[in-house]
Amino acid sequence: MVDDIAATEPLRHNPLNQVTAAVERVTDSQGRSRIRKALRRPRPDSAPGPWAGSTDPRAWNYWHREVDAYQSDELRQSLGAAGFAVPEATVEETAEGAVLWLDDVSGTPGTEFDLADHVAVAEALGRWQALGPLVRPWTSRRFLRDYSTSRPAPWHLVDDDEAWRQPLIADLWPAGLRDGWRRLLAQQQHLLEVMERLPRTRSHLDLWVSNEIRRTDGTVVLLDWAFAGDGATGEDLGNHLPDAVFDLFWPAERLAELEQACFAAYECGLRDEGWTGDPRLLRLGVVASAVKYAWLLPRLLASASAQEHQAYHRGADPGHLYQQRGLALWHLVGWCDEAIRLLG
Repeated sequence: MVDDIAATEPLRHNPLNQVTAAVERVTDSQGRSRIRKALRRPRPDSAPGPWAGSTDPRAWNYWHREVDAYQSDELRQSLGAAGFAVPEATVEETAEGAVLWLDDVSGTPGTEFDLADHVAVAEALGRWQALGPLVRPWTSRRFLRDYSTSRPAPWHLVDDDEAWRQPLIADLWPAGLRDGWRRLLAQQQHLLEVMERLPRTRSHLDLWVSNEIRRTDGTVVLLDWAFAGDGATGEDLGNHLPDAVFDLFWPAERLAELEQACFAAYECGLRDEGWTGDPRLLRLGVVASAVKYAWLLPRLLASASAQEHQAYHRGADPGHLYQQRGLALWHLVGWCDEAIRLLG
């Protein structure tokens, strides 16, 4: 905690998530800073919605999970052995919920990672996930299904000719994306079932650049453990790769390069720690995870005519945003098609 508060700075986060009341950097009069993250306990009269918090420890948006994760010595030790770290944390339980006081980690933020930084994340991820599942009272279950199928989306727009004639869509999205997304939607339930049958492992489940900082010693600090729990081997990598492009932190034109380097590093990390699994199933865990984004394309169709556009809560040039996201969506169509081929 910070007793002598001289300044506070709000930090970027998802304001829609009802669990998160605030995230801010708090600085004392000596210039020392910590990160304060306030969490809300859901009330019986809390409004329902796609970002509603839960009191169910197995639910994907369980409100107290991040507190439990930061207080887990087992989690910290397993991450440290793999080359990861989590910030030191002090917990203050309150009438409204809880407050996490976290070390203000210095280093290269994931939003500025180069290829070598991404490869380091992927290799450490492999070493960590070679340990297999981490089942504790606070870890989530069925995250992929429950999260992805609860995202509201105007599904009808996928078949709406007018929506596809909008300039940002017609001029910037790859030919074939419409039919490709229809294929992905047709396979949605099947791919969710496939992901649930794949080998399980401990998972962060929100692994992407805004939750990563690389210290000067090479250690990658992972933030935001709110969703952590059970996932398919490969699922975290399948989130890390496209999310970097969707929010304009990695060029879509280099997504294939990023995928190739990170997949190789991930498999290497797994094998270095004794993993002897089926490489076909490993690849399937990455590419079938494309189903997580089924809702995104129709949402982008709906917002194409908006006056202002954002990527991760910051203003973005609409032409650049739609061109980059269109290429990333097309890449996910390729993942979906690869998953179906792997399934025979």
